[in-house]
Amino acid sequence: MELNDICLTPLLLVEFYRNSLVELAENPVGQYKVDNEGDSSRDNADAGKWHFVGDFAKNILLIVRYEGVSDLTDHQMNFLSSILAACKLSLKDVAILNIATVAQGHYKNVQDRFKSSVTILFGVTPKEFEMPLDFPEFQVQAFDGCRFLHAGTLENLEKDKVLKSKLWVSLRRIFDLQ
Repeated sequence: MELNDICLTPLLLVEFYRNSLVELAENPVGQYKVDNEGDSSRDNADAGKWHFVGDFAKNILLIVRYEGVSDLTDHQMNFLSSILAACKLSLKDVAILNIATVAQGHYKNVQDRFKSSVTILFGVTPKEFEMPLDFPEFQVQAFDGCRFLHAGTLENLEKDKVLKSKLWVSLRRIFDLQ
């Protein structure tokens, strides 16, 4: 492999360029922001307690739960990035939160923190997320000023074409895609 053939994933780019050489305006467009050391794009006092990937520019929150890791693997991030691209979105539009890394990672605290307009649960049921209501997989559910969707884990979605097509139908409804 030659030096010019190295492929950097979005997650690696975030890690390599966490601190930029030139400080631009707060949360500039196109800059992936990881909120972990109190350098949040949000003005919350508890910002240092929350670690997420993405800029959250369109108030879309993606919830995952992977114990023992802070971020997604490169393979998971690539699959999720392909889903976002199909929806005409990117990491700058969303925040990816691993609720296994958040002490109070249940519905009320997460919604108070993010105030998202769309929340998609991957591998987490509404009951596990401690929501006050339950709804079936792939059903778009409006509640408390937000549209919710829950689907299987990223690994199951990637392997199963039927689940992937059900997810696509739901995403088309949420994001008004043709």
